[in-house]
Amino acid sequence: MSTAHQALIHALPKAELHLHIEGSLEPELMFRLAARNGIQLPYPTVEALRAAYDFDNLQSFLDLYYAGAGVLQTEQDFYELTWAYLLRCRDDHVVHTEIFFDPQTHTARGIAFATAYQGIRRALDDARTQLGISSRLIMSFLRHLSEEDGFAVLEDARPFLAGIDGFGLDSSEVGHPPSKFARLFAACHALGLPCVAHAGEEGPPSYVWEALDLLKVCRIDHGVRALEDAALVARLVAERMPLTVCPYSNIKLRVFDQLKDHNLRQLLQAGLCATVNSDDPAYFGGYVQENYLGCARELGLSKAEIVQLCQNGFEASWLSPADKAHWLAECARIAAGFADAV
Repeated sequence: MSTAHQALIHALPKAELHLHIEGSLEPELMFRLAARNGIQLPYPTVEALRAAYDFDNLQSFLDLYYAGAGVLQTEQDFYELTWAYLLRCRDDHVVHTEIFFDPQTHTARGIAFATAYQGIRRALDDARTQLGISSRLIMSFLRHLSEEDGFAVLEDARPFLAGIDGFGLDSSEVGHPPSKFARLFAACHALGLPCVAHAGEEGPPSYVWEALDLLKVCRIDHGVRALEDAALVARLVAERMPLTVCPYSNIKLRVFDQLKDHNLRQLLQAGLCATVNSDDPAYFGGYVQENYLGCARELGLSKAEIVQLCQNGFEASWLSPADKAHWLAECARIAAGFADAV
């Protein structure tokens, strides 16, 4: 990768659309919150905890992810977690982020919905005024739990819907198809808010079809296995359905063996609205800028492809049309300055 490509990636404004805020919990902060809250972690040091970040699959990651979330106890804990991520956004020139939070991870261990929500919401609001970073907050349902559990947490969310921008579906994909949550997502749509769903990461292309047809989603989170189904690809292209791809995550969870094997470039070449995101960056070894840099290096992305990925992020976002137009133009303006260097 040329230094010009690196400089272009640093300079371009970015939108991140697939980020689990609990997955941005760095080991140092996890230890600090554990000490503050009197929680004993099963690892003696930060280094020992980092060494445990060697996952065989999605489930082995989730086991550690849910254990780590146990240190989050107070509204201030959730604020500090979110603020730390937003400072990384500032450093990576992420100007807009749409983050997931998993209330069931916290309510199941006795933390009130309001505690998690208000800490996250306050940090997002502060980031708009202090850092100039806009955001949307997506409440996700855990698919390894029952649809009834999902309805229960939706009731918990009702007093806070003014600050929740949409709904998602995440956690263990295999064995938990989108169809399991058709009634729940119908209830979410009745509230007038958009929906997204994880599909086609470890699960088959049929899960993407279900997310589209049964959950009526406006975005597919991951979706990398869609290329296995030509009819699905044709539909996704025709509908300009965004895919929030998370390259480093896919490598860490063994969806692809190495980054050079990732199909991100093939997704773009097929005409799909693929975007670059970090998923759970504390666990997967890279925030969004590292994902861009790694893909540019290992996949040989061209200048045009790098710019397209950035522009796809804004196109696929829930920003207003005027804000989208502003950032798309800004990407084009900055890219033009690199015309002779790349």
